[in-house]
Amino acid sequence: MLEPWRKGIVTRIENATAQTRRFWIQVPELERFDFKPGQFVTLDLPIHEQRNKRWRSYSIASAPDGTNVFELVIVLLEGGLGTQYLFSEVSVGSELTLRGPQGKFTLPDEIQEDIYLICTGTGIAPFRSMAQFLHAHALPHRHIHLIFGCRTLADGLYVDELRTLEREEPGFHFHPCYSREEDVPERAHKGYVHPVYETLTENGKKPAKFFLCGWKVMIDEAKQRILDMGYDRKAIHLELYG
Repeated sequence: MLEPWRKGIVTRIENATAQTRRFWIQVPELERFDFKPGQFVTLDLPIHEQRNKRWRSYSIASAPDGTNVFELVIVLLEGGLGTQYLFSEVSVGSELTLRGPQGKFTLPDEIQEDIYLICTGTGIAPFRSMAQFLHAHALPHRHIHLIFGCRTLADGLYVDELRTLEREEPGFHFHPCYSREEDVPERAHKGYVHPVYETLTENGKKPAKFFLCGWKVMIDEAKQRILDMGYDRKAIHLELYG
């Protein structure tokens, strides 16, 4: 059943990077905004006369916590009407029209294989939600590898938080990858995300499920590489950005 459109109130905004902001949104008509980690909301923004051209969807970056507040992390896109509106017109106290939660990009109820969460940029949002939820509820799982690609150290999102989670949650592993850094920190990777999951799976020898979220170029290449390692298409789950 499709969720109705509701009013959201922006309660907090923080700059995450030079081009990325975190928005906390409260849904006042609900006591709890319940969702599954990995789901998204759709915003109806006043940027076009045609309604469906006003809609922009964003993965929820926070884990469900029993409150009516959730977090989005959004990158400013050059020429993007939706993000330009959010960055220039929206402030604390602004009202937004939203619908959600929506989507089936969620973890299985029982995790029987190692999970590879592969993302670029703000594609980390649903995986941060998943990881925090698993930790908060002590849900059983095998090895979970969150492989996060961005260009520079300054572009990193939730890095310190996920490093802390890695220390506290057995079986959770965080692999930041930087494609345009000469010197990367210890336990980080120089380059793109693809060699990381290929090495960890021993080029297809280990049972695994893959969740891919980010820009189309990364997803297309990752999907082909995973298939080339011998994994079935059913082992790959996608959430495309842009």
